[in-house]
Amino acid sequence: MTAGPDAIAQAARLLEEGKLVAIPTETVYGLAADADNPAAVAAIFSAKGRPSNHPLIVHVARDADLSHWAIDIPPVAQQLIAAFWPGPLTLILKRAPGVDDVITGGQDSIGVRCPSHPVAQAVLKLFRGGQGGIAAPSANRFGRVSPTTVQHVIDELGEPGVGPVSAVLDGGPCEVGIESTIIDLTRLDTQGPVLLRPGQISVHQLEKVLGRPLATTDHAAPRVSGSLDAHYAPRTPLALIEREVLAETMAALRAKQRQVVSLAIDKEVVQTTALQAEILQTEILQTEGLQSERLGSEGVFTTRMPSDPQAYAQALYAQLRSLDQVGADLILVEQPPKTTAWQGINDRLQRAAFDSAGVLERLLA
Repeated sequence: MTAGPDAIAQAARLLEEGKLVAIPTETVYGLAADADNPAAVAAIFSAKGRPSNHPLIVHVARDADLSHWAIDIPPVAQQLIAAFWPGPLTLILKRAPGVDDVITGGQDSIGVRCPSHPVAQAVLKLFRGGQGGIAAPSANRFGRVSPTTVQHVIDELGEPGVGPVSAVLDGGPCEVGIESTIIDLTRLDTQGPVLLRPGQISVHQLEKVLGRPLATTDHAAPRVSGSLDAHYAPRTPLALIEREVLAETMAALRAKQRQVVSLAIDKEVVQTTALQAEILQTEILQTEGLQSERLGSEGVFTTRMPSDPQAYAQALYAQLRSLDQVGADLILVEQPPKTTAWQGINDRLQRAAFDSAGVLERLLA
């Protein structure tokens, strides 16, 4: 339903009743439940098929009292909150005593963030008088490509009222398109601030605010959302490949009569929108910013992605979902630049390709 005032108020009421509601955030659509209701949170795990030890992120309103969720909140957390909230940054803090294990996966830490999407903020302001917390992992089956439009949510979890979700708020395509950056602040004395998951907010931006370098994740780091080796994966096998050999590899697969689709970065394509990415299917199409080509009946389909990392991220999941519907043997993705600006995108693509290791070689054999 369109996220007008009545729909937003209804969503807040449903959440207070212990129901599941899909809401837009600036990153991806979230499957939301009252974070103080263990039965409602358990329904998230059931709907997604999510492992019970995989912790959730609690979403809060701008003026919510964080002491309900976390203790010993360090000054560095307040620095990051002042700089980046509302926005796509999750802070891992020491868990408050009253937080249920179902949220934290049994850990002594908790992830908290304040989303910037106006619909998410409107729901949070109404929910429990603006002082409640909403657990809201991506609204899709566990391990699959995250949803960035309402249709993605319905494709994954069914129509509202028919599947596990009582309502879906339509806030349009997500602006960021990949999940939040996650920073661990629970081990400042020994490790300092630690980057657990890259996202749109870059290491450079964070270090500029902190005035110190970020450490990289280690084996003792808290478990967090999206940290498994295999994640964000389409059903079609996916392989990353360097630009220099992309055309040659496509030709070799075509010679083997393999059906292959690809994502290639085009320097002339600077920006696009998630909506433009969503409408691309297997026909020859050209939009203002994103081009796709189907080459005859040879089973080859190439999408030319934006060269700007923020525009690429916004289009990525919608594009992977579209390519997943082609029924190809393989999705080939040109390796993006290995720079800080592309770190979040590379993280998602590497996890998406993890379970497909060796598929390209077998198809070429």
